[in-house]
Amino acid sequence: MTQHHSSSAHGPRGLGIDLTEFKRAWRIVVLATLGLAINSNSSMLYAYGAMMVPLQQTFDWARADLQSAVSFMFLGSVVASQIVGWLNLRFGMKRVTVISLCVLSLTFMGMTRMGPSIVTLYLSFFLMSMASMGTMHVTWTHLVNLWFEHNRGLALALVLSGTGLAAMLIPAAVSSVITRWNWQAAFWLLAALPVTLVLPLVLAWMKEPVRTSAFTPVRTPNEPASSLWVSGLSLREGVRSPRFWLLNIALSMVVACVVTLVTNGVPLLRDKGLGAVDAARIFGSFGLSLILGRVVVGYLVDRLWAPGVAAVALSLPALGCLLLGTSNADNTYLLVAGVMLVGIGAGAEFDLAAFLVSRYFGMRDYGRLFGIHLGLITLASTLAPWLFGQLYRSTGTYQATLMVCGPLFLTGGLALLCLGRYPSFARSTSPAPTLSN
Repeated sequence: MTQHHSSSAHGPRGLGIDLTEFKRAWRIVVLATLGLAINSNSSMLYAYGAMMVPLQQTFDWARADLQSAVSFMFLGSVVASQIVGWLNLRFGMKRVTVISLCVLSLTFMGMTRMGPSIVTLYLSFFLMSMASMGTMHVTWTHLVNLWFEHNRGLALALVLSGTGLAAMLIPAAVSSVITRWNWQAAFWLLAALPVTLVLPLVLAWMKEPVRTSAFTPVRTPNEPASSLWVSGLSLREGVRSPRFWLLNIALSMVVACVVTLVTNGVPLLRDKGLGAVDAARIFGSFGLSLILGRVVVGYLVDRLWAPGVAAVALSLPALGCLLLGTSNADNTYLLVAGVMLVGIGAGAEFDLAAFLVSRYFGMRDYGRLFGIHLGLITLASTLAPWLFGQLYRSTGTYQATLMVCGPLFLTGGLALLCLGRYPSFARSTSPAPTLSN
């Protein structure tokens, strides 16, 4: 066994970007970005707002009951994230992804037959998330982590911006087809995206790299992916590591607060006396800052110690909570600044999670370890709106929510400083059969 120490652990590099990895693996970045955009947790999450009123008018389902469907989608994601890592190891990422894309399209088509009971909606949302498991963050971040070493943070940031792509394009497209035809047309549109946009790219481009002894990806199409050697902790070693649970707890606190502020952002601003249009316009700055935070943090973690970057990036939303809590409707610029500071933290979180799991636990069992992390933060995303909803119910104001979220942002970011230095892993002396296609 020989010791391999990631070059990232030796300290900051120059400010320039080495484009060698991007020249070699730009197709992987494009594929993963689009794959993440059509994942049900992205496409349906952003399409559902345009679907709710037509579904309500068609089936006479209550608005509150329609909103509950999102919880079933998240519940399906929690279950799927625990399964997909094992399936990728057992059968190969490409095979699982191809099947998942096909089944996801079939599920969307089946959803055109929903009704009249709202149970069919809940069951469909759960099954949709299960069908989409091969297109989850677990697969795409795993693939990117395998191809990128020196620019891993930036590559992850670009790929994870796929959710922003979905947010920009899908709502308008769904609204357009519903207006022209009916609510079923929206599901036909969503069904077309996986098999027409992503499946051809998966078949043509999705490969796992073979690495040289210098741990650099090289293209050798005729060599099986099973010759890829990986290093890191096993699933058992990872879940027994205090670092793993520190990372999970810290980022779960952050995600809980992000989800709460995203879902309550516009109502919070309206409670300050702003009109609906003004509140929506101010909160619109969230998307821009999310992408900005994601890319900047991704660039920095490639060059600086990632927990230090995380501590700073996740402290900014705490300042944002302070600005949102102390500013009134006349302080528009302060409210915009507060929203954008929260957005920077939201953009940083997923990028940091994928990067930190790969750096501190290696790639040997990345899929299953990141799947556990994804399940936990999804559970936090599911519970947080309800818990903070009870807090709002008891206080009648968002001030208490901001007073809780601010310290949680700070605590989560600072807790990551306890992760310590990047570890060195013993490199396997034999091929890793778990990464075969």
